Amino acid sequence: MIALRVEEAIGRQIARLRAERGMSLTELGEALGRYLDRPWSRQAVHQAERGQRAFTAAELTALALALDTSVPVLFRAENDRIELPGGAVSPEDYRGILLNREPDMPLDGVEELIIALHDIGEVLSRPALARLARIGRVADQVAGPDPQP
Repeated sequence: MIALRVEEAIGRQIARLRAERGMSLTELGEALGRYLDRPWSRQAVHQAERGQRAFTAAELTALALALDTSVPVLFRAENDRIELPGGAVSPEDYRGILLNREPDMPLDGVEELIIALHDIGEVLSRPALARLARIGRVADQVAGPDPQP
């Protein structure tokens, strides 16, 4: 299992979200300029996506706004351990900190839904599952229509 620095996990999410939205590095940098005192250069966005920079709270907020997402989504890591200066954190523990875990406060349903939908998307995109679905469709075609009682 790979161990990523938090900045690398955030960088992967920035790159994924930017690609999903069809934004270029330059476009994201310009969008950040609307929320920060100046836009980021293409190179600054590229460095961020590669996990080669730390982020301020203002930058994380601007990234979430520019990418039309939430700050916790920027911190998502697939199934990788997260490396902190004092040691690595398991994927389960890391995922848990993205949710509200205060005993006197209920979990935010939107946060749970975001994580659940992401996890479902990951499962459905697996090649083996896609092959099984194709095999199932072929089997249904060969078997023909269901007999009527």
